[in-house]
Amino acid sequence: MRETKSPARALCQGALIAAMYVALTYLAAQFGLSSGVIQLRLSEALCVMPIFTAAAIPGLALGCFLANALTGAVVLDVVMGAIATLIGAVGTYLLRRRPLLALLPPIAANTVIVPFVLRYGYGMPDAIWYMMGTVGAGEVLSVGVLGFLLYLSLRRYAAQLA
Repeated sequence: MRETKSPARALCQGALIAAMYVALTYLAAQFGLSSGVIQLRLSEALCVMPIFTAAAIPGLALGCFLANALTGAVVLDVVMGAIATLIGAVGTYLLRRRPLLALLPPIAANTVIVPFVLRYGYGMPDAIWYMMGTVGAGEVLSVGVLGFLLYLSLRRYAAQLA
């Protein structure tokens, strides 16, 4: 009989995921990859974590909120980025039994939401459809490629992560 996860364990898992998200965003920022029209956020690879644990949902949202706030993002970006990440994380969790499909919600949420943040929060003059393409491409690389590789490396430890 499997024991249920303790609230303390879930809190620690969520906090660790949030901390990793912030650290990876800072790392990508050092190379100019984490913001702007063309983004490759290494931290977005962590969006596969709800496949393994529900604790990743608040962890990812909080991590995105903190990463954006601490890197000097505008308020619209801090709030909407966290909401996009939350939507993606919930979708990933709901599709967790189909890992390849579970990668789609964070890609879709960010592809749709972030271009509007870039336009109205930062005044980027590029067309929304163009920014959807560039942000979407970055999400496909971050979540679809790096996230999938993370999933492949962690799936053997799924029972321990649950």
